Amino acid sequence: MAVESELAARPATAPPAPGASRGLRAGYASGALVTGAFSTLPGLLLLPYLTDTLGVGAALAGTVILVPKVWNALLGPLVGHAGDRRPRRRTHLLAGGVGVAAAFALMFSAPGPASAGAWWAAAGFFLAATAYAFFQVPYNALPAELTDRPADRVSLVGGRVAVIAVSALLTGAAGPALVDAGGGGVPGHRLVGLFGALCVLAGTAGVLIGIKGARTGAATPAGPGLRRQLAVARRVAGFPALLTGIVVQSVATGGLTAGAPYFSEHILGDKNATGLLVAAFVAPNLLTVRAWTRLGTRVGHRAGYRWACAVFATGCLLLLAAPVLPLPLVLLLMALAGAGHAGQLLFLYALLQECIAGEELRGAGVSSGLFTTCETLGLAVGPFVYGLILALFGYVSSGTGHAVAQSATAHAGILVGIGPVPAVAALIAAAVLNRGRRARD
Repeated sequence: MAVESELAARPATAPPAPGASRGLRAGYASGALVTGAFSTLPGLLLLPYLTDTLGVGAALAGTVILVPKVWNALLGPLVGHAGDRRPRRRTHLLAGGVGVAAAFALMFSAPGPASAGAWWAAAGFFLAATAYAFFQVPYNALPAELTDRPADRVSLVGGRVAVIAVSALLTGAAGPALVDAGGGGVPGHRLVGLFGALCVLAGTAGVLIGIKGARTGAATPAGPGLRRQLAVARRVAGFPALLTGIVVQSVATGGLTAGAPYFSEHILGDKNATGLLVAAFVAPNLLTVRAWTRLGTRVGHRAGYRWACAVFATGCLLLLAAPVLPLPLVLLLMALAGAGHAGQLLFLYALLQECIAGEELRGAGVSSGLFTTCETLGLAVGPFVYGLILALFGYVSSGTGHAVAQSATAHAGILVGIGPVPAVAALIAAAVLNRGRRARD
């Protein structure tokens, strides 16, 4: 029997879901505290923690970040398939959130510098990445299961994008401040780990309370195996392009986030400006989601994504002028890039819900797992690429807890990694999704 026939033969699993209530939207959105904390704190602080506190070389530090996220990426479809066959969305959300919180506390509490500290941080991040798969895969799948109305699904992901901004603002601003408050070095980073753990626990509790009593999927034990479901996903017009697009887009985001501490200290000459840069980048999520939603309604999500990528790339490229610009103008450019990023997130998440809710893709967990895999892989490659750029341009690591003075060549590498590289990645992602639209048409 053909794969598509097997999937089509699956019985209906639940009656249509009602529209999304205000409490449901708020509960679902609160889960983005976990997403924001996992993306922002390690993305912002882990690479400089390794290079400037533990004295790890930039290339090795990038590898320490890459390997756990690659593992997380491989785990995603398996978690999704398990969740489709046995509907344990809430169990996975709870276990994943608690696991991420515990791993955060471990990750930033290295017992020593150099290799010992690097292995400790790598182990903590590996555990965090493993637990995150169990949270993020069901979380991505929820909107298509919580409501059958496309407008409600967009509303759910719009609230998620807004709370990602709140989480990133909170953790991005508080993280560097807590490092300083704790005296810098490993003691300061221990405070960051505990703070991140509390944010993750709050987000986990919020989403579980918010979806209490709502439909979150049904078991499909007679459905096709994982390999057959993956085969179907590869044949769905537009879905492979969406997966490729989220990989490349996440490379851009991961590189930009990883570069912020280096950019603020060495280009702007003020290490305390990191929190301002993060705030400028994520604040537009709160201010522009409604405008991007209206644009998507008029021109479609793929066309809206192209507009968002153009805005993001423009902001990134203009950061090349940062050495000669005053700080307020640099923050304005970061806000421009952030406004584009808000649209990118909204449209990518909305496109995922379209695929999950469509008749072509059955099994929300597997398709969500694939999406999570690609997003996590891109977020891993971004800091890794940034670390390689730093190494290529001669960045000098430090084991003192304070960055050393860098050469003009290293400064150029910092700018290249935070400006042109993310911009080019975003434009490639837009081109990939545009090809996916033509394939779907």
